[in-house]
Amino acid sequence: MTSAVRMRGQRLNQAERVRLILEIVAAYARARRALGAAPIASVVAGLRSEHPASPAEPADALEEARRLARAVMRTLALLPGDTRCLIRSLVLTQLLARRGISAKLVIGARTAPEFLGHAWVEHSGEAILAPGDGSFGRLVEL
Repeated sequence: MTSAVRMRGQRLNQAERVRLILEIVAAYARARRALGAAPIASVVAGLRSEHPASPAEPADALEEARRLARAVMRTLALLPGDTRCLIRSLVLTQLLARRGISAKLVIGARTAPEFLGHAWVEHSGEAILAPGDGSFGRLVEL
């Protein structure tokens, strides 16, 4: 399912919502399975390669990316298991790739007051999934 970019404020109908939820759950299952079998860089590349880049990005790509991020957060919050930042970021990266929207998965860390890692997604330099509280230094962009 490749979704057209929606006009600002336009809502999904019931059938579209169900399809999006199913797409998110399927992406979650793929990401979890892939993450258990390969290094993160390979996982990201593999998830993107399932959906080759479109020749042109949608006109309102940033708004569509934000809409998808909200849907991923709401849907994964209802699932059992690990749905923390890395999985959310992998799922969103898959959904964006499927729609021809470029994105970077960023992994960062902080050392104080205790070591903590965090992952988020950016599109055109804008954080789509929360980059944390500002204390995370960027380690890698995928």
